[in-house]
Amino acid sequence: MRKLTLVLSTAVLGLSAPAIAQTSTAPGAAEQARAPMADMTRAQAQVRAEARFARMDANQDGTLDQADRQARHARMFDRMDTDRNGSISRSEFDAMHTKRAERRADKPMAGNRKEHRRAMVRGDAGPVTRQAFVDRALGMFDRADANRDGTVTVAERRAAREAMRGQWRARAAERQQG
Repeated sequence: MRKLTLVLSTAVLGLSAPAIAQTSTAPGAAEQARAPMADMTRAQAQVRAEARFARMDANQDGTLDQADRQARHARMFDRMDTDRNGSISRSEFDAMHTKRAERRADKPMAGNRKEHRRAMVRGDAGPVTRQAFVDRALGMFDRADANRDGTVTVAERRAAREAMRGQWRARAAERQQG
């Protein structure tokens, strides 16, 4: 039973890391997250990236690393372990999934932002500095800004998301063939 609990806990923490990254203590963040994405300027994208980084940097050392991921995972485990017995029961696991599904229904997330957050949470890039995090977000902004006017419109965001999905599908097809 202990082994099953450990395996389930590890799986849940790995799968739920993006949800952890979405949590915010910033005033008005909940209202912003529920509102449909509107046109965004490059300056707004930079402010949002810096705010996301600050939420993810658990130890406030200016770098996203394994310690930050472990702290986010520990917080998530504590939120899921409602009876505080040190393990996740099936009912706690199911309750977490239900809450997560409800949050997702309320908060649609753009594909590029979602993939960026996943990469940072997974730690694919190793330790990530604040500047690298913001630079990556601004790079995604620049790629989405098709007419280079400094504002990404809803249509540009949608087109960028579809282009990215096409790239993901192409990579998946290559992996299946190779």
